[in-house]
Amino acid sequence: MLVPGAWHGAWCWERVVPLLEAAGHRVLAPELHGMGADSARAAQGSLAVWADQVAQLICEQGEPVILAGHSRGGAVISEVAERVPERIASLVYIAALLLPDGVAIREFLGETRDRAAAEIVKRDDGTCTVVSADVGPVFYTTTDPEWAERAASLLTPEPIAALATPVHVTAERFGRVPRAYVECLQDLAVPLTAQRAMQATWPCDPVFTLDCDHSPFYAMPAELASALHRVATERGLTA
Repeated sequence: MLVPGAWHGAWCWERVVPLLEAAGHRVLAPELHGMGADSARAAQGSLAVWADQVAQLICEQGEPVILAGHSRGGAVISEVAERVPERIASLVYIAALLLPDGVAIREFLGETRDRAAAEIVKRDDGTCTVVSADVGPVFYTTTDPEWAERAASLLTPEPIAALATPVHVTAERFGRVPRAYVECLQDLAVPLTAQRAMQATWPCDPVFTLDCDHSPFYAMPAELASALHRVATERGLTA
């Protein structure tokens, strides 16, 4: 099950899903409430709403899942694991926010000094957007230009509350779920130093390192799919 990051919808997995399916996996990429094709309700989205949504979907499956999240999606999958740890075979953080209990995304990224910040515009409805000119230079620096342009055209507003709400996780529930991490060496949004600092708090195994930007689902889809396949294999969920 694949969870996208901030401003992104389920569309971002379009290059990865066919590769996983070709390897024999059943793949779900849910549209989070208020995101992607559901963007008319963007202000209704939140970490709690999304975590409840994904947890319910997981509970409807016949077996435990590999739950992967990109960027802000890391905070979502952590909250899901706190809710239904017994239903998750492994978490996979893809250049994602693997935050300590009580820390919000905005707080963590605000303390990261060596990153190129995209300009974010707040809207009156409680959402925010990324200035389109910053999308490629921050999120898609190693991605083929046509894919970067496609992404920029599909981004939708993000509920500000999702970025400002502290994550709640405990060692007893979230902490007992196996974790893997996919690092991105050329990431300017969540730089490598931040990715590794988070892993120092919550160790992950295995750890994959891709030489690409913040968006491996477009920059290196085959390598990302291979990493996800390996996690599934190591956790005993062979296709």
